[in-house]
Amino acid sequence: MKISYQAVTDVGRKRKGNEDSLFVNAEQNLFVVADGMGGHAAGEVASRLAVDAINEFVCLTGDDEEITWPYGLDETISYDGNRLKTAIRFANRKVLEATKEKSEYEGMATTVAAVLVDGDVANLGHVGDSRIYLLRDAKITQLTTDHSWVNEQIVGGMISPDQARSHPLRNVVTRALGGKNDLQVDMKVHKIEPGDMLLLCSDGLTTMMADDDIAGVVAEAKGDVEKAARGLVASANARGGEDNITVVMLRFEE
Repeated sequence: MKISYQAVTDVGRKRKGNEDSLFVNAEQNLFVVADGMGGHAAGEVASRLAVDAINEFVCLTGDDEEITWPYGLDETISYDGNRLKTAIRFANRKVLEATKEKSEYEGMATTVAAVLVDGDVANLGHVGDSRIYLLRDAKITQLTTDHSWVNEQIVGGMISPDQARSHPLRNVVTRALGGKNDLQVDMKVHKIEPGDMLLLCSDGLTTMMADDDIAGVVAEAKGDVEKAARGLVASANARGGEDNITVVMLRFEE
């Protein structure tokens, strides 16, 4: 399966610095978005540590299947699923270790949304409220479930998705890298069809745009991943750009 992609990150209209990070390793078919949290630029440090560590472990296991697995193997998922899951847990350890090095790093954390593609199978791993979407036949489907306070309220019927986007506690995540040693990583497998598009994004996009609005911008791009990615960032900024915005757009073809 051929993959075309475009990755864009933008500071937005309200923030002075960009605490989001992204990573693309086309050789390994690895795509990662991370949204850092923490004062004194520590959020930027956390997100950069995370994406670098994920890439490091994926590269190591791509070259050597006999490498030691620090957390053992999960027999319920594939080899590539284990590569990605372990890479995210490895990144969590790196962030936790860094928090002990400098006082200004204390409490820093980051979300992660990552895709590792093998043929026509996409392994999805995520922690936090950065998202992965599928766009197929002009329809958009969220493939990840936010680990956030507002999502818990949506599930409980307390607020609507529209209310969640503007809720004062919309940035409160309930799970993140840097939180604790025993990190739970949500893993999914998606079977890819020709023409499918995957969108990885930080919440700087999704707090500004409803899913249908995102789908509309992508549809207008007519399969052009660069036009879609840049259009999404521009649209989020046009709606206020209240947070950093990071987008990785993938399109799959035979």
